[in-house]
Amino acid sequence: MKSGWKQDPERVKRDILTAAMAEFAKSGLEGAKIDDISARTDTSKRMIYYYFTDKEGLYVRALEAAYAKVRALEEKLDLADLSPVEALEKLVAFTFDHHRKNADFIRMVMIENVHHARYLRASDVVRDVNREAITRLEALIARGQASGVFRDDIDATELHWQISALSVFNVSNKATFSALFGKTIYSKDGQARLRDRAVAMVLGDVLKTPR
Repeated sequence: MKSGWKQDPERVKRDILTAAMAEFAKSGLEGAKIDDISARTDTSKRMIYYYFTDKEGLYVRALEAAYAKVRALEEKLDLADLSPVEALEKLVAFTFDHHRKNADFIRMVMIENVHHARYLRASDVVRDVNREAITRLEALIARGQASGVFRDDIDATELHWQISALSVFNVSNKATFSALFGKTIYSKDGQARLRDRAVAMVLGDVLKTPR
């Protein structure tokens, strides 16, 4: 058994989840091995089973942790302190940058889609944290409508879909898009331009008077 787990079990569980996400993102649920996950951590294979029961249990917890992390970061944006337009701009830019910098999260989402959301559907944690994201977006939309700057027929779930679509495609199709059209769009400047275009497209769709 590797040392350290008794002194700080919460840290060990966090380390296991971080390693598990990387391994699941690389190899998928079927291909990932507990031995390889253990090798990435400061704990043993036996302790992984102790904390998470089995590989599927670990996969679900890793999926929950991935979603919880992004939603917690969204909450820290303090969008309520900004004007509706500034808040939406900040949210779109954050989402684009977060997904670009956390490719393992996007790969986990892609893998769960391969499984037809079987594990996600069974998780109250994932459902609850994502419901909170829609609730926050509904509040932002309501503020924009009350101030007269947002259209009156905006649906929060549809808007979330639009933001996600622009941000996820940038990561999920990076390999194929680069192979077909070159890597310029994935340079630092190229990504900054794409992020600005994503913000402009979303704002252009929700504003009563487009810029």
